[in-house]
Amino acid sequence: MTRCSILFAALLAGPAFAQDAVPTASVADAPICTDRPTKSNFACTVPKGLVQIEADGFTWLNNTAGGNRTDQLLFSNPTVKYGLTDSSDIQLNWVPFTRVRTGDAVGNVSTQSGIGDATVRFKRRLTGPEGDFQLAVLPFVKLPTAPTGIGNGKVEGGMAVPINISVPDGWTVTLGPQLDVLADSDGQGRHLGATGLVNVAKQIGKFTIYNEIWTSQNFDPAGTVQQYSYDMALVWLPQPTLQFDIGVNIGLNRNTPAIVSYVGVSTRF
Repeated sequence: MTRCSILFAALLAGPAFAQDAVPTASVADAPICTDRPTKSNFACTVPKGLVQIEADGFTWLNNTAGGNRTDQLLFSNPTVKYGLTDSSDIQLNWVPFTRVRTGDAVGNVSTQSGIGDATVRFKRRLTGPEGDFQLAVLPFVKLPTAPTGIGNGKVEGGMAVPINISVPDGWTVTLGPQLDVLADSDGQGRHLGATGLVNVAKQIGKFTIYNEIWTSQNFDPAGTVQQYSYDMALVWLPQPTLQFDIGVNIGLNRNTPAIVSYVGVSTRF
């Protein structure tokens, strides 16, 4: 946590000159507003009749536990959104190809490749298109399109509640409470999970810096699984409808992937 604390302190000590806040509106002439990078969602929706694509160039996940090392690569991982109304959109996320490589302490290596699961989401913004406070509801369902070993073969779902608060001088605070309905690890039933995060973003010209603390509590009957991570990312907005990002998530306990790194691009048309 020492390096994370230093990075966060450096962000807080950054330039304090006035900037426009991170966009939270959803009107057609507003800059693109995405649910990436980091794990946070925004309350904004895609303007009515427009299409938005948010995709990873690639994502690399690494974790080492009990002498075993797991590396997973996700290629593209796109989310396609369509604006249904002035305050709602429909979204589809699907991993077209992923590769998982696992090695144990004695050198045995196994590799599996295939498609990932698909997730359908619906977002409804509950606040007006302008304002310092934005709130939305985001129900979602995961469809088990991935083969066994990559996915768990079960339908799962939940509800997220994105909350964005714009602060003067280009700061935005995002809160992300979420309730999940998850499959039991033995495949015999369902249980609840809870996710939470606090994200602090600072806009500096065409760039935005994100710092985030995230947690997931999976209340599986076989034993609660707790995950924690510190996430940071940098976004560049060269044009109002084009965004590039790069980021890294750092696991803070043994149940969380040690490193997740990614680059991504988003556009709207």
